[in-house]
Amino acid sequence: MDPKELPPNVRDDKISEETKKLISSLPSHTDSQGQKLCKYQGCWYYYNTLQGVLNFQSGFQPQDTDIILASYPKSGTTWLKALTVALLGRSKNHSSSNDHPLLYDNPHGIVPFLEIDVYHESSSPNLDNFSATPRLFSTHMPLHAMQETLKQSPCKIVYVCRNLKDTLFSTWLFACAIFKIEPTRSILDSMFKSLCNGTIFYGPFWDHLLSYWRGSFKDPKHVLFMRYEEMKAEPHEQIKRHADFLGCPFTKQEEESGVVDKILDLCSLRNLSSLEVNKTGKVNNVDHKNFFRKGEVGDSKNYLTTEMENKIDMIIQEKLQSSGLNF
Repeated sequence: MDPKELPPNVRDDKISEETKKLISSLPSHTDSQGQKLCKYQGCWYYYNTLQGVLNFQSGFQPQDTDIILASYPKSGTTWLKALTVALLGRSKNHSSSNDHPLLYDNPHGIVPFLEIDVYHESSSPNLDNFSATPRLFSTHMPLHAMQETLKQSPCKIVYVCRNLKDTLFSTWLFACAIFKIEPTRSILDSMFKSLCNGTIFYGPFWDHLLSYWRGSFKDPKHVLFMRYEEMKAEPHEQIKRHADFLGCPFTKQEEESGVVDKILDLCSLRNLSSLEVNKTGKVNNVDHKNFFRKGEVGDSKNYLTTEMENKIDMIIQEKLQSSGLNF
């Protein structure tokens, strides 16, 4: 596969000499697709992603009204972005009109990743496209990777997590789609091994999860912890919780007129995947259609072996014990 066809976070064409020197001193690992990762500040990154993280850490200047949507990869990121865009767009009367941004762009095109998109090439990118307030960004970085940069900032962070089994299964299919390879059992087994020993992209999963879980207790006004499974089970309650946190709660009139239902319908997998913009086009060399599959809870049980499920359960129980967080 032509390296130029890979997503920017996987390619290694934008790495500075200074970063190359840093990488040479870091623990390294090669994933199931033959791509190299390194461990920086406790988290595993592809080389280009690390460059974006470093650029962000040295150059990002937060504004008080910024909103950052955070997640571990394949944990409900696309849905969270769509819901947030729709929530914030209510004041522009988009929720029932034909000019809603979600009808004309993929959620990942509307809400770019800090380390993969915005700061991918430079620590001082042109942010003219983010003149609107609030600025809306996303990230897969763990919270501790952003804490120094966001120190003293009242900007808000919304984190969504998902059951690790479904996350693994979704990551497997997504990675194979990106690399245009058959989703074989051997690749799934390799990813499972990397996940369990913590060397998977943006892993270890449990450290990522706990950084936001603890952050939500330490600073609940600025870090909201959401769970994909709860968003699926009780969408009305969770979207209202989301809106309250962002400072744009639903009014009684909005609830009575069905605005909550309209937003949930607009942002549903069924609707988003049926839009022409999400059937065609790309963002970061990834086809829009690859961001939409089933979105079901527990679908991984049809693919993971009993041994895999039991090992993941054992690891999560061990890593999350005494944290108060359960799956």
